[in-house]
Amino acid sequence: MLNEKVAALCNEQINKEFYSAYLYLDIANYYADQGLDGFANWYTIQAQEERDHAMLFLQYLQNNGEKVTLEAIAKPDKEFSCHRCALEVGYEHEQYVTSLINTIYEAAYAVKDFRTMQFLDWFVKEQGEEEKNADDMLKKYDLYGSDPKGLYSLNSELAARVYTAPSLTL
Repeated sequence: MLNEKVAALCNEQINKEFYSAYLYLDIANYYADQGLDGFANWYTIQAQEERDHAMLFLQYLQNNGEKVTLEAIAKPDKEFSCHRCALEVGYEHEQYVTSLINTIYEAAYAVKDFRTMQFLDWFVKEQGEEEKNADDMLKKYDLYGSDPKGLYSLNSELAARVYTAPSLTL
């Protein structure tokens, strides 16, 4: 059995990951409404990844004999007033998720829960990649977004992204 605090934090993370999926679907809807289907594609795939992250936490808890309690998923509360603003929300959210993963890791470390720490190692690496991707999107938008041809090119690049399920096995 897992430490009670660690198990509770992992259970809460399931909800946070599903919320992340909702938030990214909301961002995808914003871009779809703006006619930027590539940006919409990028965030739709982000939503799929977040859903998979939630399922990994759920499966981890189940594999460790823990009861999973699913809570209501909050409605995204962000407003997007510009194309760059939505990218900023995505970047800030990835930083927030990193802090959540770090909090779980700290709790597992405190009780020498090496199994959970090993499980979380993948998420620590993943969050580094997620933050870099979100930061890169902001940088590219700053370079090309104000030019219609540059925005078209960036949108086309983002439209080419395909979904790849995580390779983490429990």
